Amino acid sequence: MKNHLTKSAIALVSGLSVACAGFSALAETDRLSQEIGDAPAAPVTYEITEIAGGLETAAAMAFLPDGDMLVAEKAGRVRVIRDGELVQAPVSGIPEVHYSSQAGLFDIALHPDFAENGFIYLSYAHAEGRRNTLRLARARYVPDAESGALENFEVIFTGESWRTTSAHYGGRIAFLADGTLLLTTGDGYRHRDQAQKLDNHFGKIVRLNDDGSVPADNPFVGTSGALPEVWSYGHRNPQGLIYDAQSNIVYAHEHGPRGGDEVNIIGKGKNYGWPVICYCIDYSGAQITPFSQLEGMEQSVVHYEPSIAPSGFAIYRGDKFPDWEGDLFIGALAHEHVRHIDLQNGMFGAQQEYLGELGKRVRDVRVGPDGFLYVLTDKSGGKVLKVSPQ
Repeated sequence: MKNHLTKSAIALVSGLSVACAGFSALAETDRLSQEIGDAPAAPVTYEITEIAGGLETAAAMAFLPDGDMLVAEKAGRVRVIRDGELVQAPVSGIPEVHYSSQAGLFDIALHPDFAENGFIYLSYAHAEGRRNTLRLARARYVPDAESGALENFEVIFTGESWRTTSAHYGGRIAFLADGTLLLTTGDGYRHRDQAQKLDNHFGKIVRLNDDGSVPADNPFVGTSGALPEVWSYGHRNPQGLIYDAQSNIVYAHEHGPRGGDEVNIIGKGKNYGWPVICYCIDYSGAQITPFSQLEGMEQSVVHYEPSIAPSGFAIYRGDKFPDWEGDLFIGALAHEHVRHIDLQNGMFGAQQEYLGELGKRVRDVRVGPDGFLYVLTDKSGGKVLKVSPQ
């Protein structure tokens, strides 16, 4: 297999051998990741409206052209919110998902041409015997007077990331301008060394055509020992992914262990360093790696200390909050707020915490077609909330 690190040598990192000695102690660029701590609470210049409640460990939401919303629940259900009410019957036609610990249904996304083809995409954990992995499927959503059904359910990607644990799947979906899609994959927790290897799907972002086939211009197509789906690698557990068509930029965020949650700008074929570099320590307090930057590995734009446990990601494009235009929003599970990142001419600026007064874990955050910000809270009794100006 071709070595995609800059030079070859051996160092012991958290008890496993990783090629890293011989790297420069400095990154390829003088830009280093900016550390962000606790942010100030934003002034409450907004109103919060509950759209629907009673959700069970909701994971993601999507907006339909007819005004309905789809909400994915981790246990493997898709629920419909219609006219401000949660339809009691779930959408039919979804096969059983592996639901355990962090495993379950992760994301739901509409095809860019949904109005014509009706396709939705689901990412979820799939088990065979004692092992499990990440899958991506597509199906045609057919609404009805009740909740609707998924027809022609088709698995289009099964990750080469089989594990016996139920942790660190990634699972976020984003479509690009050319109609291809990106899917994040986690390192499986116990398999973090695999994130640096291209012969598996642990700790990667993969790029697929909308039918699951491999785009011919993926960076490792034709590379011996590399899986052709890989778009970028060296990730830990990316649970936020957005493509901004206006700037043509892909943003992703991922969980660190203790410290080291990251926001990255994703590039074709790039190595984001995990677990060879990080601004973090292990949960036990042990050192994972002595390196925070090495030649050939990308620096995150910002990293968080302490960790906020990011989940869900949105870039604001709308007319209801003019001051937010082009800004980023991240859901925070551990710190129970929505993190606002001021973005000016592509530069990350000040950060503020929104909705901290609710004291709720935020699993997903999206911008609706109406220009309002929508927030999905975690755990039993989860809610869809609409944020609007006062």
